[in-house]
Amino acid sequence: MENPVTGSGFREQVSSWVERLHDDTTDLFTRLDAGGTFREDRWERLAGGGGVTRVMSGGRTFEKAGINRSKVEGELQPHMAQRIGARSPIMEPMSFFVTGMSVVIHPLSPMVPTVHLNVRYFEITRSTGEPVDAWFGGGTDLTPTYPHPEDAVHFHDVLKRVCARYHPTFYPRFKSWCDHYFVNTHRGEERRGIGGIFFDHLRAGEGGLGLDRLSEFVAAVGAVLSEAYGPIVERRRDLPYGERERRFQLLRRGRYAEFNLVHDRGTLFGLQTGARIESVLMSLPPLAAWEYSPSYEPGSFEATLLTMLEPRDWVD
Repeated sequence: MENPVTGSGFREQVSSWVERLHDDTTDLFTRLDAGGTFREDRWERLAGGGGVTRVMSGGRTFEKAGINRSKVEGELQPHMAQRIGARSPIMEPMSFFVTGMSVVIHPLSPMVPTVHLNVRYFEITRSTGEPVDAWFGGGTDLTPTYPHPEDAVHFHDVLKRVCARYHPTFYPRFKSWCDHYFVNTHRGEERRGIGGIFFDHLRAGEGGLGLDRLSEFVAAVGAVLSEAYGPIVERRRDLPYGERERRFQLLRRGRYAEFNLVHDRGTLFGLQTGARIESVLMSLPPLAAWEYSPSYEPGSFEATLLTMLEPRDWVD
């Protein structure tokens, strides 16, 4: 197998832009909230590595905003390597290294959609340090409560343009992947939101790109919310809403929590590898609700939103 890693310096290169991205994203959401501040917790993982978690609670615009970065390493058993999709025929304990940033924003107003973003780099080596596998993963998706189709169009248009700078197939492939990933299969294939892009196991050679170029692509995805999400917040946060909209927002947050606890790969990996639990579960909303078998009148904004969740081509 060709060495998939450019050397130990590549880890530090990726870790460096993850740290800058974490700071830039914190600055972005501090500006967008226009009143709230982030609490920062620095933590260490006993088995190796650590991270920085920043959470805003009760802001002017965001009821809860979490921005986490981590850089952890440790021993990886063969069964876990297979579970996370590593290309490894080695049936012996290996070492793993992973660094990345995760963002989950739960706005106060039901008129502003929830947004999620995650970027990460994963590397596996033998106990001797010999590289075994390395890849990038990540993506971002939008979860509205109130149906504003133009927000979905804007979000997807920005993502499509960013992807097109690196490869013409990235957006259609990663959009489809997202459409079929963020799904509550136990709810009759109900989508979590209106999608975005999702990718995993992007290795050297993907689309003819090396790890350095893929690193640039993933960093660009990590920085996309300023253009893809910022304008949506600005035009929606002061719109009026009432108890009906708030009630539906809490129900949709319940669906969000179900996905993260039942299906999300990152949550499951964090729980299985002993990561800091507050950081793993920071994606959960501050308040949510579960009503028994709710139904909505045809033509209502609730029914319209549920129809809007079905996958479609938002840009063209």
